[in-house]
Amino acid sequence: QVQLVESGGDLVQPGGSLTLSCAASGSAFRLYAMGWSRQGPGKQRELVASVISLGNTSYADSARGRFTISRDNAKNTVYLQMNSLKPEDTAVYYCYADHPIYGSGSRSWGQGTQVTVSS
Repeated sequence: QVQLVESGGDLVQPGGSLTLSCAASGSAFRLYAMGWSRQGPGKQRELVASVISLGNTSYADSARGRFTISRDNAKNTVYLQMNSLKPEDTAVYYCYADHPIYGSGSRSWGQGTQVTVSS
């Protein structure tokens, strides 16, 4: 399994932007499907965006058009660019990595980074 460390969470005003980063250990990073999930106060954890090894991306309806996930395999890092942030985007954001063979059945999680959208 990979070790994941998120960063970039902050307090931001509504309408603002923020970029989260997730640094992964290991030499096989490029083979892992990566993604971001979030859990808001009193809410269940929800998937936000994902990117597979080939670079194809997918988004939750709540993120599509505002968030962009990307990966830099040379830096073992996945990013989540978030624009037009809303108070309902307030959550702890978690990075995850799915094993190249076992997929989500062998998913690694980061420790999370707090994003607060408030004026």
